[in-house]
Amino acid sequence: MYLKILFVDHEQHIAIIELLGEWNDAIENDIMELKREIIDVLYKQKIFKFLLIAENVLNFHSSDKEYYQEWFEETSEENGWIVALNMPAATQQDFRKKKLQYYIELMEIPDWRIYHPIHLFQKIDEQLMKRLDN
Repeated sequence: MYLKILFVDHEQHIAIIELLGEWNDAIENDIMELKREIIDVLYKQKIFKFLLIAENVLNFHSSDKEYYQEWFEETSEENGWIVALNMPAATQQDFRKKKLQYYIELMEIPDWRIYHPIHLFQKIDEQLMKRLDN
């Protein structure tokens, strides 16, 4: 899996990361690499809300849930969240089979590119708060 950090705002505690390629936990342990090499560094910089642009993740091969659970628990302690945006349907299906949507929220915003990063985060944050209120 390849990734690009598109945006980080330390005052708002947010990061946008675009994921590209195959998400392979089974062989390459991509989630461990992402968690240890990128997320932990951002977390130390007080980043607690993570938006993963996942529209170009065309395959997902899972392994264990520990890194997802650890990441979720850390962000939850800080009132943060993790959202995978626009993951393809087939990839979502594999993701849901392992019940990983309990740790990373799957969301669709097809026109996300028209938003300024702060406004995109606000839109997602509002949607998550509405779900919690219901």
